[in-house]
Amino acid sequence: MQIKSLFGLAAMAQTAFGASLQQVQNFGNNPTRIQMYIYVPDRVATNPAIIVALHPCGGTGQQWFSGTRLPSFADQNGFILIYPSTPNQSNCWDVHNPASLTHNGGGDAGGIISMVNYTLDRYKGNKDKVYVMGFSSGGMMTNVMAGSYPEVFEAGAAYSGTAHACFAGAGGATPFSANQTCAQGLQKTPEQWGAFVRNSYPGYNGRRPRMMITHGNADTLVRPQCATEALKQWSNVLGVSLTRQVQGVPSSQFTQHIYGDGTQLQGFFGQGVGHAPSVNEQTMLRFFGLIA
Repeated sequence: MQIKSLFGLAAMAQTAFGASLQQVQNFGNNPTRIQMYIYVPDRVATNPAIIVALHPCGGTGQQWFSGTRLPSFADQNGFILIYPSTPNQSNCWDVHNPASLTHNGGGDAGGIISMVNYTLDRYKGNKDKVYVMGFSSGGMMTNVMAGSYPEVFEAGAAYSGTAHACFAGAGGATPFSANQTCAQGLQKTPEQWGAFVRNSYPGYNGRRPRMMITHGNADTLVRPQCATEALKQWSNVLGVSLTRQVQGVPSSQFTQHIYGDGTQLQGFFGQGVGHAPSVNEQTMLRFFGLIA
């Protein structure tokens, strides 16, 4: 889905503080020629945290900048926002591409990692506080980034996405692709899903990103079973099990699924919520540990 922008492509979005979204032309290795936009608040923190925000199919980084309230939280808390933008495959991320599903394999994922490294170096960012979030295709890519580059991301938040490598073997991952098996709720065991993550970076034994998965129960484009599968995947990878469910969190439509003590993995399912970016910024940022 595409989110309509309030801004033209030529004009960079701006907040009340004066800082604006800026395009970066030369940020390093970029195998698929995706684009980088960055938002650095006027009062950036010392050794700032970094959030990579990934747009949905049909969208752009500029549009996703105005798709959530993250820029205002960046103004208040001093973290930096990276908005990658893909012009390829109907503006959808290459979540089916073996290159992106392989650590240091290239693809869109490789370009996004270059953006992170550029930002860490240029703004003396905190490499222990790098996060990724996204909606729809961006939510799918959030799981891909967390699976292929676990050493880079401290945590991720996927909205209306699919499990890491769910589209592996498909010819594409757009709403127009012939193979929609993944988006319709492809099911595997937790162990099978976990193996996809581990096989993306063979031999890696370090910590894994903490994950938050959010989905609408009325989503017919990317079925809510996709979130259940992603939670199965990360519960296996992170070694935590569902312990309880809490209704009415973060709002009345949602039910929170807590795994373990809730610090490693959480899920949120919205009753009557369709394919929409149900981003509760406070909930996400608290999970990330960036606000109290």
